[in-house]
Amino acid sequence: MSSDRPAAVATLPSATAPAVAPESSAPAPTAPVAEAALVTESAPLVEPAPDGGPLGPTGRPMPDLPDPPPRTSHGPARIIAMCNQKGGVGKTTTTINLGAALAEYGRRVLLVDFDPQGSLSVGLGFNPHEWEQSIYDLLLSDDGDVSDVVQHTEMEGLDLLPSNIDLSAAEVQLVGEVAREQTLARVLTPVMKHYDVVLIDCQPSLGLLTINALTAAHGVIVPLECEYFALRGVALLKHTIDKVTQRLNPSLRIDGVLGTMFDGRTLHSREVMERLVDAWGESVFHTVIRRTVKFSDSTVAGEPITTYAADSSAAEAYRQLAREVLVRCPDE
Repeated sequence: MSSDRPAAVATLPSATAPAVAPESSAPAPTAPVAEAALVTESAPLVEPAPDGGPLGPTGRPMPDLPDPPPRTSHGPARIIAMCNQKGGVGKTTTTINLGAALAEYGRRVLLVDFDPQGSLSVGLGFNPHEWEQSIYDLLLSDDGDVSDVVQHTEMEGLDLLPSNIDLSAAEVQLVGEVAREQTLARVLTPVMKHYDVVLIDCQPSLGLLTINALTAAHGVIVPLECEYFALRGVALLKHTIDKVTQRLNPSLRIDGVLGTMFDGRTLHSREVMERLVDAWGESVFHTVIRRTVKFSDSTVAGEPITTYAADSSAAEAYRQLAREVLVRCPDE
């Protein structure tokens, strides 16, 4: 959608709107506003710089995000689910590059490929079809050893729990299991003490696998493409997270909403970002991931952007995101 079509921009819904409808002069209903307020309260605020600082791409002053102190020990891990039921919004890219940036800061990170497409494994240079064992085997076994399945990547401190197309059968096979929503949490428990952060790359749906990820997680990061259609499903995702919090995982919270594929040159991207901040408030990360071909190139190379193009603005954006995540969710 180009920036020279004001009619299209004017019809952008808020992030919590249940349906697409043109704006009118009528007062906004109170329910979406209340829902947005709840989301804002679910993540801790990041204090802006004392002098206010320059405005960032979200229209707010950029906070001070210092380099985190080194860790003297590791574990227990904080589990973060990378979740959005819409595909193509940057979940896998963010999982790889946020994990790599956290590893650069001395954190031990486990990346969990929880999508049958195996894109996370491919993005780290592995062939998913070659796995003798994957997370699928751990989900369906009571005595599997997760340490036997974890793969070490070429980056120090960054490990992978791989997946492949076999995982697509797990959603059906788990239906008859007792406590089926807690299956992933059971799998991850033995390795929690070895890592500081576990990032789960969820599939683009709100099925049983995603419910497992949300039940196992302490927090959720929602990558959201700065485009019109990406805003439509956010209310449904928030509704699902609320249900999981109420019924399965009371400690779950939204760590933040991450604007991805942002192009500040277009009015459309800027308008979407404005609506995103209006609806989600301080839950929106100050860090924004901009469009660049380097992400595609690094995927083909099978390595994170932080090593493929270490000095690029894209790599620095994910380092900034890593610092912001550690400010919002400080580790011990």
